[in-house]
Amino acid sequence: MISLETKVNQLNKVGIVTYSKLKRLGIETARDLIFYYPFRYEDFSEITTINNLQINSLATVNGKVEIIDGRRSFRRKTFLVEAIVTDATGSVKAVWFNQPWVSKNLKPGDEVSLSGKVSGDLVNVYFNSPEYEKIVNAGPVSAKIVPIYPLTAGLTQKQLRSLLKEIIVLSSKIEDYLPRAIIKNQSLLKLGKAVSKIHFPENKNDIDKARERLAFDELFLIQLWSKLLRKKLNQHKGYQIKFYEKETKQLVSKLSFNLTDDQRKAAWEGIIDMKGGLPMNRLVEGDVGSGKTIVTAIVAYNVALNKLQTAYLAPTEILAKQHFKTLSDLLGKLVRVGLLTRTQRIINNEIISKKEFLEKCQNGEIDIVIGTHALIQKNVHFNKLALIIVDEQHRFGVSQREALKQKSSKMPHFLSLTATPIPRSLALTVYGDLDLSIIRQAPAGRQTIITKVVPPEKRLKTYEFIREQIDQGRQIFVVCPLIDPSDKLGAKSVTEEFEKLDKDIFPDLEIGLLHGKLKTEDKDRVMNDFVVGKTKILVSTSVIEVGVDIKNATVMMIEGADRFGLAQLHQFRGRVGRNNYQSYCFLFSDSNDQKTLDRLDLMSKYSDGFELAKMDLKYRGAGQLYGYQQSGISSLKIATLDDLLLAKRASVAADYFIDQYNLDDFVSLKEKLAELNLSSHLE
Repeated sequence: MISLETKVNQLNKVGIVTYSKLKRLGIETARDLIFYYPFRYEDFSEITTINNLQINSLATVNGKVEIIDGRRSFRRKTFLVEAIVTDATGSVKAVWFNQPWVSKNLKPGDEVSLSGKVSGDLVNVYFNSPEYEKIVNAGPVSAKIVPIYPLTAGLTQKQLRSLLKEIIVLSSKIEDYLPRAIIKNQSLLKLGKAVSKIHFPENKNDIDKARERLAFDELFLIQLWSKLLRKKLNQHKGYQIKFYEKETKQLVSKLSFNLTDDQRKAAWEGIIDMKGGLPMNRLVEGDVGSGKTIVTAIVAYNVALNKLQTAYLAPTEILAKQHFKTLSDLLGKLVRVGLLTRTQRIINNEIISKKEFLEKCQNGEIDIVIGTHALIQKNVHFNKLALIIVDEQHRFGVSQREALKQKSSKMPHFLSLTATPIPRSLALTVYGDLDLSIIRQAPAGRQTIITKVVPPEKRLKTYEFIREQIDQGRQIFVVCPLIDPSDKLGAKSVTEEFEKLDKDIFPDLEIGLLHGKLKTEDKDRVMNDFVVGKTKILVSTSVIEVGVDIKNATVMMIEGADRFGLAQLHQFRGRVGRNNYQSYCFLFSDSNDQKTLDRLDLMSKYSDGFELAKMDLKYRGAGQLYGYQQSGISSLKIATLDDLLLAKRASVAADYFIDQYNLDDFVSLKEKLAELNLSSHLE
């Protein structure tokens, strides 16, 4: 007797190999499988006559099997099944590869329904591995809408649908964790029924109603989590930070650039938050190169003037060191800025021992402590930690932020940064517990980066252009998607690319290689060589996607660009153009898929990351977007940016729940909130 907790390796036809493939998709139990949703559907609900079949279209035909034959190909590596099916208007061939059971299931004279892609040419039209269904008693076959699932190599749609068919009866056992009043007021399907219909819809209305319930649940959980979190935060007292207006104006007046209006507004919003005494919980969302660091400097400077401390958490050592240099240059003569990483301890450019650094931090003798995960170690203590700044907040989990919070006697203020440009409407849905500041304006003097999708025949011309840029004293980034070669993905390998450029294309130039598997000291050496201009070209994986600031770099060349989303490509592009020189971004792809090339072409049309994020949402869906993992958006399997009205309904329902119910009375709902595991911004 199977249940929702049954392991999938106990289902029919699931051996060791299939089980390992299912595990790759996160499917280990029947529950995992039944909540693994299709991402699109193929509509075979229209019955087409054979004489009206169109090449490259999806179609369903009903007819009689006239001939069917199964045999091994002449190389004996492939088992081929061919059938001829006829209706009143003509005949069509159907071909199946490595599916010998088809020739056993069907025989001449059987009435059958075929659904699939029509292939061939004007002379030879055929179905390639179609779905088939016998027509019992010559009765009509029900219209079919076929779900399509995300898969991993070696797993087929038919296998997954077969497994789902075996367990879909369990949908009636799924507990509905929402209160009945909310289900009724929102006119929603019961959860079990929605799950059943999302996998096996009879018509488009079934899909719409199932999707409405499942998307509502996702948005409701996020809204409820956010509202409960904000309510909890407002019960705590934070440090009341006095605004030092005169000193702040003096700091800003000494900058070598003018602040944009967006930067001024974001800094002011942070200062106002901290003046009130309630813990600040703010997200500063800024496009690449928009100048978020100066905003944090102004806010942290005011905290230091109040004789309180700031912890500045960066996701990588490269970024931590960069922030340390920037803040030391800005504030080093005014306050004490420290750097703590696994390998370095520095205060205002003075290298000290780890013991001395930890003592000074605990005694309050360091005003701003910048670091990586080293900051959350148990032996790091603060005197009065009043502000936590987390850069690229989606890279840190709840437990890491919680560890920092425990280092303060009061609830610290929290300022979160991200360069992932999430549209405001989506951000307000997902980050309901945060106040939002958006920096869209680019600093004055920045030129638009010229971006081009380069066809293979123009690759050599691109290398010639790169040579010209280097001759002018500029530097080049080359980004590849993988560290090791992968024929299956067909993606460029960073090691292969480095060897090609180093030996064949630019043998006379110093070229650096950077990837995540290098030791810290090797990464530091490679980056330092590039910063000081010793190396002219840096070949890298996505390790440079965030924050790396090389003023002299003017060209970003991206291999296998189709392997990245638009948001991540925009992050890469943001590594150049940080000077007054014209900068360029070249995108290379081996894909011939027109939709893929059209998506890449959007990079040449849009320089605004927020616009690109909207486009990425349309192409890839919210849950698949780069940078949104662990942000709550990754929990959106069904809901999309277009669900704003549904998000409002979910928000109203969450308010109703908080007003009418006690969460402790809803065990399953409480467990769902725990499963969500959002980056909950110091819950």
